[in-house]
Order: sequence, then structure tokens, then C-alpha cells
Amino acid sequence: MSGSHETNIGFQNRSARIAAFNLTNAAAASLAVATLSLCLVVALTALSIKVMAAVPIAG
Repeated sequence: MSGSHETNIGFQNRSARIAAFNLTNAAAASLAVATLSLCLVVALTALSIKVMAAVPIAG
């Protein structure tokens, strides 16, 4: 009986490692998407500032 119990524990540890690996991949993907969107926001802001600086002030 103890042999089957040890085998069961091994499978639980394996699935925990796979879950941790998947969670790490999900966190890395989330950080990549957040970084990309932040870069896009910064680029759009810089372009908007340049466009607004190029527009002559009426008055």
C-alpha cells in the first residue's frame, strides 16, 4: 500500500510543477503584453506632443 501512496504523491508533485510552469508562462506573457502596451502609449504620447508643438497657436 505504501508503494501506491508514494506513486500518488509523485504524480501530485509533477502536476504541481506543471501548474507552476504554466503560471510562470502566463505571468511572462502578461508582462510582455503590458510592456508592449506601455511602449505603444508612450509612442502615441510622444507623437501627440510633436503634433501639438507643430500646430501654430491662433490668436
